[in-house]
Amino acid sequence: MTNYKSGHDAEDCSAQYLKSKGFKVLDQNWKTPRCEIDIVAEKGDTVYFVEVKYRKTGQQGSGLEYITPKKITQMQFAAECWIGANKYTGEYELSAIEVSGSAYQITAFLPNIL
Repeated sequence: MTNYKSGHDAEDCSAQYLKSKGFKVLDQNWKTPRCEIDIVAEKGDTVYFVEVKYRKTGQQGSGLEYITPKKITQMQFAAECWIGANKYTGEYELSAIEVSGSAYQITAFLPNIL
């Protein structure tokens, strides 16, 4: 299985997980030439910009360990692009989901990574 395919499968699993927790998925794999957002979801009055981190094994460490200050800056930029493109004026959070193993198990969900 390619990294691209496994990444998409992890995103699909994450979207289903969010739906099961009462979120409405607004966008998945939203892209511009300069940025991308794995999942944009809404719950209540808040939009969540969700980074999905998948690791087939723990050999490379936790997926959440890869959310560095640089990655957070990229996520913020992407969120601002989505906000502008959608004329959104409400509350939002930068979030992350960690997916592990060949069965795509959700091992962590951080609704606010800041």
